Amino acid sequence: MIWLTWRQLRTQLLVAAIGLAVLAAYLVYLGVRIRHDYTVDVVNCVPSDCDNTRRLFTDRYVAPVSLLGLLLLALPGLVGAFWGAPLVARELETRTDLLVWNQSVTRGRWLAVKLVLVGAAAVAVTAALSLLLTWNASRYDQWVGDRFAAMSFAARNVAPLGYAAFAFVLGVLAGLLVRRTVPAMAITLGVFAVLQIVVPTAIRSHILPPVTTTVRFTADAMQHARGFGINPDTGASVHGYVMPGTWPMQSESRVYNADGTPYTGTQARQCMTGAGDFGKDMECMERQNLHFSYTYQPGSRYWPFQWIELSAYILLALLLAGCALWRIRRRAG
Repeated sequence: MIWLTWRQLRTQLLVAAIGLAVLAAYLVYLGVRIRHDYTVDVVNCVPSDCDNTRRLFTDRYVAPVSLLGLLLLALPGLVGAFWGAPLVARELETRTDLLVWNQSVTRGRWLAVKLVLVGAAAVAVTAALSLLLTWNASRYDQWVGDRFAAMSFAARNVAPLGYAAFAFVLGVLAGLLVRRTVPAMAITLGVFAVLQIVVPTAIRSHILPPVTTTVRFTADAMQHARGFGINPDTGASVHGYVMPGTWPMQSESRVYNADGTPYTGTQARQCMTGAGDFGKDMECMERQNLHFSYTYQPGSRYWPFQWIELSAYILLALLLAGCALWRIRRRAG
């Protein structure tokens, strides 16, 4: 059974090995370049030109790192569609199941061996690319500091392994249920795409309760925000503040006085000189001991989030595998 599975899988493994080798060569080349430029342009930059060289470093590598992240994000879905969906659907579609499932090997054992061997190969390919991309983009991620971003989180470290296991078993179950290869591939890609949208936008941030802290309104704090606004009705607010290394849970925060009352637009305008001197305006506001609340996921939770999401997808994969084994044995009856 193992030898037969290898014979059937060897073409896909050869194609995957060639593609992996090409991508690995490019990832190593790009990773070496990123490390060199990070040392020159970010760590050892000329003090008078640091802002410019650091901006150029970010602009230079944002496109290739993002495209590679998209590729790894899509890889589990492609594995599920092209390796998982045809696994059973092709046998049913061509009616070779009449021969394959009437040998000495039971249907349940046949499927179990396929799930383990082909699934392990799918996870191994995804793991290799994830490891390479994580190493490749480590200096870029260290500088940009956006590890919780949807694309970065899903394309680094261990989370992609769970996606690959889940997508592969999903494809197998879809093929077993619909009994047609192309519809099973479409269902696999559709379900996986929906999950990759729903999980980061509606579920991931609620896995662990966020933390709320108070941040003093200072010029240094405003360097990590997109801006400061004054509304005649709601008062003053900070927009897009992000504490370095954290995952913000809000896009806007109200500003409060030292006694906890809202900082009004009238109070803010008293500090506006009208001369365009932002530094003096900020000094005036700093003297009033203003503050705002910040709700976030700490950077220390990055790895717990990775392991929790990996475990959740592995559990889903096991549940789907159980459904597939139950279904194929029921068909035998």
